[in-house]
Amino acid sequence: MTFDNLLGKNSQFAAVIRAARLIAKTNVTVLILGESGTGKELLAQAIHQHSGKQGSFTTVNCAALPETLAESELFGHKKGAFTGANEQQGRIQAAKNGTLFLDEIGELPLNVQAKLLRFLENGECQMLGSSRTEIVNTRILAATNRNLEAEIQQKKFRADLYYRLNIVPLELPSLQQRESDIKMLLHEFTRELAENYNLSPPKYSKTTLKQLRSYTWPGNIRELRNFCERMVILNGGKTIEPTNLPREFYSLPIPDSIFNLPDNGICLKKLEISMIKQALKKTYGNQTKAARLLGLTRDTLLYRMKKYAIK
Repeated sequence: MTFDNLLGKNSQFAAVIRAARLIAKTNVTVLILGESGTGKELLAQAIHQHSGKQGSFTTVNCAALPETLAESELFGHKKGAFTGANEQQGRIQAAKNGTLFLDEIGELPLNVQAKLLRFLENGECQMLGSSRTEIVNTRILAATNRNLEAEIQQKKFRADLYYRLNIVPLELPSLQQRESDIKMLLHEFTRELAENYNLSPPKYSKTTLKQLRSYTWPGNIRELRNFCERMVILNGGKTIEPTNLPREFYSLPIPDSIFNLPDNGICLKKLEISMIKQALKKTYGNQTKAARLLGLTRDTLLYRMKKYAIK
């Protein structure tokens, strides 16, 4: 995976790629942010590929690590460290002179976060059950779709680790924010997948393209690629019309009233406060995303949060 494989002309996306190119050959820790499916791991792979490092690119999904084994998985363990344990190196040692990509870093248990912080600060790696430390040259790239600042407030993530990871943050925009890239990505994925399956690529009518551009793409790039794969397999060589699209791509008509006023009335102020708090909770405190859920600009949301003393 190289930077040339990460396609897109959207200005926000292009700025992220330019910054990633600049830091690739350094050894700086990088925190990659963005919604699920925006390509955080692909960006990490490209950074490693351009880093010039001789070691491997190793991925760890922190959300899949059992809490009781997370420390052992990352740092390794000595024989007898726990019942039935034989000596085994951790993922950090396995990625020596290379890159360790910690996906979903926000899921890492707090006790392991403390040990990871020590490694980031001085390169010391201590195996579970050992009294000795060794210096390991492994670059850390981390990613999350969570708002870590909100996680810190909730005591779920260490502030000191966040500041150590956040030296160079790279935030990938959602596909909805990259509307101008959708047509290009659609055709490129379709061409590539048709070639892989040895099928004729389908074509997309103008009406279909308009429908696809207006779709919100909650699964982002991953969802778009999966959609293209489905179209190639089911409609190879055909022209895809809106009637060929899956049900979720049809825009549902908005009813005249999306809220039924109860006979005894409501307190509009309380309702507005409740909606703002719900939006902030759903987006883990991300004000930009919360504003988008509410159909507001970020400035308008901030004004209303200040008005109602919402923190």
